[in-house]
Amino acid sequence: MFVEPRFQDRTEEKRIGWIEVVCGSMFSGKTEELIRRVNRATIAKQVVHIFKPAVDTRYHEENVVSHNANSIISTPVKTAREITQYVSENEVIAIDEAQFFDNTLVDVCVELANAGHRILVCGLDMDFQGKPFEPMPQLMAIAEYVTKLHAICVNCGEPALYSYRLTASEEQVLLGETDSYEARCRKCYQEGMTSRGSNS
Repeated sequence: MFVEPRFQDRTEEKRIGWIEVVCGSMFSGKTEELIRRVNRATIAKQVVHIFKPAVDTRYHEENVVSHNANSIISTPVKTAREITQYVSENEVIAIDEAQFFDNTLVDVCVELANAGHRILVCGLDMDFQGKPFEPMPQLMAIAEYVTKLHAICVNCGEPALYSYRLTASEEQVLLGETDSYEARCRKCYQEGMTSRGSNS
């Protein structure tokens, strides 16, 4: 189980920041984990600011909402660089659905961590084709802590790490829920992709 590291109490030295990444397939509980860590930081009386991509309006225009309908107030931003406009003395910066930002997010997270902030980033590590979903691979490479979560395969009940798309769209970014995606294990994902290829 992940145990949140604590800021060291330093009055004369610059506070040390770091980057945490929570990744996995759709329906694996990524946003639930983000909300859990944010709530623990709040209980610890740390200042927290949560951000989400403005394009993600599936559940709410502003709030971060998990598939289980847990919700937390956030600030929607159109670009990763906008995040720096809101940050001042915030100790914890949480960013949901990181895969919807471009690679500028990597530079922003490094800058904020170097400035002494705890950065918590959550997102899909692979797209619907099973390929690394930028900028998550780069964030995982530079993060001090990486947590990979698994969903449950809807076909066989095994741990699922793939987001299988049910629609014919070939766009990398397609907002959707259970009407558009299923969590699948490697075997069931490959069977679905093979069947789709033979039917095309």
